[in-house]
Amino acid sequence: MSETFPIQSGLTRLLRNYTHLLKGRSIGIITNQTGVDEQLRDNVSLLAEHSQIKALFSPEHGLTGTAQAGVQISSDQKQLIPVYSLYGQTKQPTEDMLEGLDLLVFDIQDVGARFYTYTWTMYRAMKSAEECGLDFMVLDRPNPLGSRVAGNVSETNFLSFVGQHPIPMQHGMTIGELAQLFNSECNLDIDLKVISMQTNEARKKFFEQVDWLWVPPSPNIPNRRTTQLYVGTCLIEGTNLSEGRGTTKPFEWIGAPWLDGQWLATAFNKLDLLGMKARPIQFEPIFSKYKGKVCNGIQLHLTNTNLEGKYCAISATLHLLNLVKHQHPDEFQFHDTFFDRLVGSDKLRNTIEEGISVDDLIEDWRQQSLGFQQHCRPYLIY
Repeated sequence: MSETFPIQSGLTRLLRNYTHLLKGRSIGIITNQTGVDEQLRDNVSLLAEHSQIKALFSPEHGLTGTAQAGVQISSDQKQLIPVYSLYGQTKQPTEDMLEGLDLLVFDIQDVGARFYTYTWTMYRAMKSAEECGLDFMVLDRPNPLGSRVAGNVSETNFLSFVGQHPIPMQHGMTIGELAQLFNSECNLDIDLKVISMQTNEARKKFFEQVDWLWVPPSPNIPNRRTTQLYVGTCLIEGTNLSEGRGTTKPFEWIGAPWLDGQWLATAFNKLDLLGMKARPIQFEPIFSKYKGKVCNGIQLHLTNTNLEGKYCAISATLHLLNLVKHQHPDEFQFHDTFFDRLVGSDKLRNTIEEGISVDDLIEDWRQQSLGFQQHCRPYLIY
């Protein structure tokens, strides 16, 4: 007897209830290694039984999720089904790529953070679908961060491929709900169908207690716990601190050769942030920042993984950056443009560089996230 799960993914529901939507269609699938059902069967094989798959499209990290962050990927048109990269020479499907198609299907596991690029691959593909007169379908999947909304809403002057529409850093929506928001707020003229998940649970319990098979969506998000820190500590990418890439604990280990990890752990723990503690460590990245050099730093530990607001990785990261700047004013540096794009604003960098407490900014961001909770309600499915 096959194992049962508390939810059915959009992929499973499409195959069980809505295959008539695929009949006679020439489709392109935007996907990667996360596009599997509850039995870990890949979506391409499953959908091929009900439609003509004419093209595959891969996001950042490639179709198999093996490429490191930021690495451009070439398209491969020599396969039986051509594979077009949406993280190479172009970040959205071109008219030539879409020739002969009448439906684009998006089926990728998101991680719930604004700066994760899969969201924006979908956003740009929706725009291409409008331009070429294609229908668009999203097969919904859980948000591993749950329904909580946190962080600032990105400002329009700082929109980029790590945030192309004003949403919070932790948006609390599924990829299908985001598609509905984009379709409405960007006035896209496309036939959008979101195949929702099925669950008998209330929204909060559904997101926070869902038992879901985890397929790493990219090389440095090995498990769900990583996402719980990544939504905050990804900001460290925009500094000269190592965010732990090139180690076994990306986004948990943070440091640099010049950092005083013992001092930082003590100072961080004195903040008494709910659900989070730090301990001093040393690590040596095998690639990325400080490759082959011993870094002094900290490991962030979640002491309460309940997603009801007992911890906030975003606020913790703001405090962490402020502490490092205070203790190492000469060594610590921001990569200004990239950091501001990740944040979606220059206010955090300016606050830290001016030596101002981040408490007021954290409260302002809390108010922004509360406002978005009301704003996004019309687009929620669960």
